[in-house]
Amino acid sequence: MVGVPESHTGWTFITNHARVLAAIADNPNVRIRDIAAHCRLTERAVQRIISDLEQDGYLSHTRDGRSNTYRIEPDKVLRHPAEAGLPVASLLSLLVQDETDRNSKPEALSSRLADAGGAR
Repeated sequence: MVGVPESHTGWTFITNHARVLAAIADNPNVRIRDIAAHCRLTERAVQRIISDLEQDGYLSHTRDGRSNTYRIEPDKVLRHPAEAGLPVASLLSLLVQDETDRNSKPEALSSRLADAGGAR
């Protein structure tokens, strides 16, 4: 059994709801225990987040024996007015990457920003 993750203080760029949704997008059959370990949350926190996402229509699940298969509604728009009209699929396209992209993208992004004058 995975222990309670170490706590984090301060702010972060990505919410726990987005982290959980990205973990599910990466593997629709993922276990709550594995989401918790990946996102550094407790299993109970992941259960609450999944419940929130299902209640608001971003996520649904089907039960198959002891396993769940999750389905994300990619066209559902994000909740905050600043992202009005932006579908959840757009957010997930930024958060979900295969492992090779995850290792190479920061350098590629830094290079593009430097070329555009955005990184100083």
